Amino acid sequence: MMASDAPDPGSVPESAGTTREVFVTFLRLGLTSFGGPVAHLGYFRDAFVVRRRWLGDRAYADLVALCQFLPGPASSQVGMAIGLRRAGIRGLLAAWAGFTLPSAVLLVAFAYGVTALGGDAGAGWIGGLKAAAVAVVAQAVLGMTRTLAPDARRATIAGAAAIGTLLAPSVLGLPGAVSQVGVIVLAGIAGLFWLSATSDDGGDEPFTVPVRRGAAVACLVVFGLLLVTLPLLAAATGDGVARLVDVFYRAGSLVFGGGHVVLPLLQAETVPSGLVGHDQFLAGYGAAQAVPGPLFTFAAYLGAVTTSGPTGLAGATIALLAIFAPSALLIVGALPFWERLRRAPRARRALAGVNAGVVGLLAAALYDPVFTQGILAAGNPLVALSLAIAAFVALAKWSAPPWAVVIAAGLLGWVVL
Repeated sequence: MMASDAPDPGSVPESAGTTREVFVTFLRLGLTSFGGPVAHLGYFRDAFVVRRRWLGDRAYADLVALCQFLPGPASSQVGMAIGLRRAGIRGLLAAWAGFTLPSAVLLVAFAYGVTALGGDAGAGWIGGLKAAAVAVVAQAVLGMTRTLAPDARRATIAGAAAIGTLLAPSVLGLPGAVSQVGVIVLAGIAGLFWLSATSDDGGDEPFTVPVRRGAAVACLVVFGLLLVTLPLLAAATGDGVARLVDVFYRAGSLVFGGGHVVLPLLQAETVPSGLVGHDQFLAGYGAAQAVPGPLFTFAAYLGAVTTSGPTGLAGATIALLAIFAPSALLIVGALPFWERLRRAPRARRALAGVNAGVVGLLAAALYDPVFTQGILAAGNPLVALSLAIAAFVALAKWSAPPWAVVIAAGLLGWVVL
């Protein structure tokens, strides 16, 4: 591979990385990635496609498309897959730990009574962080548009996907997760029948993972067996640990779209049964908005405040591992087969459409919820928009590292919002 003075998002390094490298990189993201799953995908693209060149734009978009089809937290699954590709199973675990533990630790601390993240004193810096997320997602959308929707047909698919994502919930009454999956399916069909074989010229970039197919099949079997047997085990034994594992494993297995979509299921599983009090649930949900990383770490808070069975640190650990276990099993089980599928000619045309659809999904999410929550819902929308513009210029034109932009936006938000 030829050396280059400037990062090339389409190039991929030949050498594998180390577990430590993966952990440190994802730990930085876990400490600074505010803004929810859509913003996380923007942070990931900047960190792994643009800056470190661990994979190219098309491979990254293919991976995002796969994770949109899988249940569980899509951004965390993308991170697990990148860690798996970089450093094997240990890399997957390192990526998950680095990205997940910062927010999990903060939420467990909140469960033990640390309330410094809440209240009016934190409203300003939280607003600054949300404004920074607007800039991060905007930069990701523009960058992916240039690579994944550069021609008229793919731009049309991207635009239609954005329109469908914005209108389907209100016009058709479809839940957000259902409409997103439907938009991706339709984009894939459009790509299969409307795009030419040369519309996607990046299909030769491999996305291989060090997992044998037998091990992949075993992971898929274990995923299904746990989903079926855990409810039976919890009902038969009445054991508190089995009950806790069942509740959070099912939440991680059955929710598509991740993020806020998991909250109704967790509420239905924990509050009516008395496992978690209603006020405790709402307080934890509010705290979860103020921490970086995946919203699924809300499970750690819920496990820590349970009223029966394991509680405290033990309950938090069990709940956290249980809600993310399905994602790890699905990623390890699906990726070895995904690589072969994505290289087939028909699959490449469909994926070209899906990738354009992913651009449209991100563009729609840039407006709702990223812009609506980060700018329109701010105490002073004009100031929040000014912060977002400044953050975008720093990222796009000055190549400032996202973590520095996030910290600066948080500090400025604390002062001016």
